[in-house]
Amino acid sequence: MRSKTIRQFASLVAAGALAWGAHLGIARGAANAKPNIVVILADDLGYADLGCQGCKDIRTPHIDSIARNGVRFTDGYATHPVCSPSRAGLMSGKYQQRFGFEHNSGPERFAAPNFGQPRTVPTLAEKLKTAGYATCMVGKWHIGFKEGLRPWERGFDHFYGFLGGARSYYPNSPRENDPILRNDAPVTGEKEYLTDAFAREAVGFIDRSKNQPFFLYVAFNAVHSPLEATNAYEDRFPNITDPKRRTYAGMLSAMDDAVGRVLEKLRQLGLEERTLVFFYSDNGGPTPQTTSRNDPLRGTKGQLFEGGIRVPFLAQWKGVIPAGMVYPKPVMAFDIHATALAAAGISSLQGQSLDGVNLLPFLLGQRRESPHESLFWRAGPQPGLFKNSGIFEPPGTSKLLNMDNLSARRRPKGGCTV
Repeated sequence: MRSKTIRQFASLVAAGALAWGAHLGIARGAANAKPNIVVILADDLGYADLGCQGCKDIRTPHIDSIARNGVRFTDGYATHPVCSPSRAGLMSGKYQQRFGFEHNSGPERFAAPNFGQPRTVPTLAEKLKTAGYATCMVGKWHIGFKEGLRPWERGFDHFYGFLGGARSYYPNSPRENDPILRNDAPVTGEKEYLTDAFAREAVGFIDRSKNQPFFLYVAFNAVHSPLEATNAYEDRFPNITDPKRRTYAGMLSAMDDAVGRVLEKLRQLGLEERTLVFFYSDNGGPTPQTTSRNDPLRGTKGQLFEGGIRVPFLAQWKGVIPAGMVYPKPVMAFDIHATALAAAGISSLQGQSLDGVNLLPFLLGQRRESPHESLFWRAGPQPGLFKNSGIFEPPGTSKLLNMDNLSARRRPKGGCTV
């Protein structure tokens, strides 16, 4: 009986794999084609800071287009409420506390010698590179400073950005001690506002790599402090009277333009149907510092309330993911890792298990259950658990909230106030 059950299960798995391969073959013209993977990561972006998330005073048409042409996840989560551990969750595909990565580092001079994603935990770039992908990272790294832990040593063929957690948007600021690097060489003579420079480097890589599968990771430092925007970007928002909010709007508008340049390059080269694009934020917005907004959620960056971990989360893949889709079930940033591997045809890696799951069958209606039975967070003394449509958060006193039973007033459509 047991062997019969195993054979039946194996048959079901094989049938599902064939159906999935056939679907992708129709969409891409060849079942064995490898799609390009683009992951765009915003820094400290609030849940309500995009037009597609309800923002009224800052226009973000290019980022919004990802939701319009693909899917918006109403309940998308970062794996941690601050930068470094969250990025390790994405790059590892698993809970970063599994390998002891639970805190930000501060500047390099204050970081522990072994700060970073351990060499024993491969990055998404290392896995995709092994599968024949050209790989590039542009932007903020923040998961390793020392030899062996830097982007060009962790699977990225090309790197343009900085290693730390925050720096000036003006490359030649005299106060800056976190240099811009091209791979391991300091860059001199960069003149562009940093968000614009990152866009330039990203589209340049796409141009150079258009004839092979590529993985592009664009990790903006926008909209992280310091609050710095050019006059040209700030001047787009004359109706915002709060100067701090106006600068923030300029920074976000610059990032939206940069995302638009990446998307337009994919269109120009006819790559939209061959490219899976994800956009999300590493954690919630730090509202008191930057005026970011996490409405209607409680809490901010650094906290395990919803406002610290629930983030804008979007994806598109023209011809595969249905356009204009809204997906209401909880997903986590490490699902991006698993989904990218599945799309690339990487079915298993010996000795490497993931906490993330492939989201494509859920988006295509092949699976209707929630992708996760439970999700877990830990940030210092603050553990949190999401299980069976409930959130458990004990920042001193414990509470269990069944979100299915929250009243409409307590849980607005697409959001909750916990």
